[in-house]
Amino acid sequence: MRVKRGFTLRRRHKRLLKLAEGFRGRRSCSYKIAKRAVQKALKSAYKDRRMKKRDFRTLWIARINAAARQVGLSYSRLISGLKSANIELDRKLLAEIAVRDPETFAAVATVAKSALV
Repeated sequence: MRVKRGFTLRRRHKRLLKLAEGFRGRRSCSYKIAKRAVQKALKSAYKDRRMKKRDFRTLWIARINAAARQVGLSYSRLISGLKSANIELDRKLLAEIAVRDPETFAAVATVAKSALV
């Protein structure tokens, strides 16, 4: 007996074309071209979810370094001082403090500086 797969095929194509919405040109309406475009987009999305974490860590370190230099410390000496003073603030929180509340950051840096000696 012959199997007609019109419904299944159409459903599969529609699902993929739904993912290709917003793409330019034939990448959004031609199944064959859209399939490649969606595969590439999903691959990039996967990779960039991991890159996002690296990018944010780099940003936090840059902000902490800039704030540390204003109070007369380098980034590495600040982090070393915090570790020896047993202050467990992560880089995200330190960067947030450095941007929003410089007085508190200066106090934390002073504690780190005294722990280095």
